[in-house]
Amino acid sequence: MEFDNYLISKNIAPIAFKTSESDLYLAWESAFKQMHENSFTEQYKFQLNKIRRKYPYKTEF
Repeated sequence: MEFDNYLISKNIAPIAFKTSESDLYLAWESAFKQMHENSFTEQYKFQLNKIRRKYPYKTEF
């Protein structure tokens, strides 16, 4: 799975996140490529929630 698709699956807007916090985005992207998706989720669970609140991915219906 691509990192941007992973962020979308976690309801995080990847473009807004990358634009605003590029260092953190790149660090997470690197870590994501080195481990399984579930391991990444477990390791960054609480940080993911914080980022999700800052950069919510809005779906349009």
